Amino acid sequence: MRYELYYWPSIQGRGEFVRLALEEAGADYADVARLPEKDGMGVPALMRFLQSPEVKRAPFAPPFLKADELVIAQTANILLYLGPRLNLVPQDEAGRLWAHQLMLTVMDYVDEAHDTHHPLASSLYYEEQKPEAVRRAADFLARRLPKYFGYFEKALQRNGGEYTVGDAFSYVDLAMFQIVAGTRYAFPKAMAAEEPKHPLLAALHQRVSERPRIAAYLASPRRLAFNEKGIFRRYPELDA
Repeated sequence: MRYELYYWPSIQGRGEFVRLALEEAGADYADVARLPEKDGMGVPALMRFLQSPEVKRAPFAPPFLKADELVIAQTANILLYLGPRLNLVPQDEAGRLWAHQLMLTVMDYVDEAHDTHHPLASSLYYEEQKPEAVRRAADFLARRLPKYFGYFEKALQRNGGEYTVGDAFSYVDLAMFQIVAGTRYAFPKAMAAEEPKHPLLAALHQRVSERPRIAAYLASPRRLAFNEKGIFRRYPELDA
C-alpha cells in the first residue's frame, strides 16, 4: 500500500512521529505537502483535502493519513492504525492498547512542551507572551518534564529495559526517541541535568538513532531540522 501523509512541510511537529514509523518500516509513502505544487501536491493539496465537501470524515487539522479510502487523523490514532500493518506493535490486544495508552501520554507531553513557548494562545507570537512563557517553562522543567520522563523510564524498566512495549521494537520506542531529541534541542541546559536520571530512556534514544533505516533517514534531507516554528523550540531565556 502507498500511504499519503498530510502535514506541514517546514516542521517536524506531530507529523514526525508518523514519519518515523513509516521510515522505520520502509513503507511506501508520499509526504504530500513537501512535494511540488506543479504536480498537484504541496500545501495547496493539503488545504484542498481539508476543505473538500466530498470528504465526509474530514480531519480537524494535520497530521492525517490517507490509506486507500480511509482518512485517519490525530497522531496517536494514525499510529494505532499503522502499528499492526507496519509490524510496529504487539499482536495481542493488551499490547496494542498499552502502546496506544503510552502514545497518548506522549502526546500529552508534546502539548505541554508546546505550551512552554505559547502558554496563552497559539494565535499570539511568542514575543507577545514572553513573560508568561518564562513562568510556564520554569514550571515545566521543574515539575512536568521530570514527571513524564520518570514515568517513561519506569515503563522501560518494568519491561526489561530494551523495549517500551512487549518483546520487540514498536512505534512507542520511536516516540521516545523523538521526545528525547526534541527536548534536548529545546532545553539543552535542563536536559544536561535531567537526562542522567533516566539512563534507560537515554540509551533507547541512542539505539533508535542507530537502527539502519532510522540512521539513513536522520542523515537524509527528509529529516527536517528542529526550528523555532515547530513544537520543540530553543529560546535560551526559557532554558533556565
